Amino acid sequence: MDDLVFEKCSEINATLQQGKESDARNLLIKLLSYMSIHNIKYTPLVNALIRELGLYPYMDETTTNWNDAFAYNLFKVDVGLDEDKPLHREQYRLLSALLEGKNIAVSAPTSFGKSFVVDAFIRIKQPANVMIIVPTIALADETRRRIYKKFANEYNIITTTDEDLREKNIFIFPQERALHYIDLLEV
Repeated sequence: MDDLVFEKCSEINATLQQGKESDARNLLIKLLSYMSIHNIKYTPLVNALIRELGLYPYMDETTTNWNDAFAYNLFKVDVGLDEDKPLHREQYRLLSALLEGKNIAVSAPTSFGKSFVVDAFIRIKQPANVMIIVPTIALADETRRRIYKKFANEYNIITTTDEDLREKNIFIFPQERALHYIDLLEV
């Protein structure tokens, strides 16, 4: 193993031991970037740190030990089109809360993986109605294209306020359009 990689792994572990998980996560992401740039294969130690920090999507199954590979596979969910993807710890917590029936408003940074969570929820729970509220019409269109590819065979995808409801609907709207349908849906 590259000496720098081992040194960084030691630093990440020490940071974790100090209870600074967010700092350790940032250090690990920087290390993974370094390893990617220098084409360095992950070691079981790197995969163990990935697991410890709940960043399962970053694991390399080909270089994990069996218990890290097991954890990696536990966090995989179908996100549509029979495509299993591992969720990171925070995505998994969010999906679990949704599956428990909790109503949740989510504001998370770009690349958090909100779309994976929404898609996994739809695939697993198969609710009659889903309302996805997005901040812009452009994002509504992008979301519609993704959702259509994955769920058009099962759901009526609604993006304008003049469409009729069917048995199963996915609404994709900016906030102001969502108000038109809110009274028609069971809460």
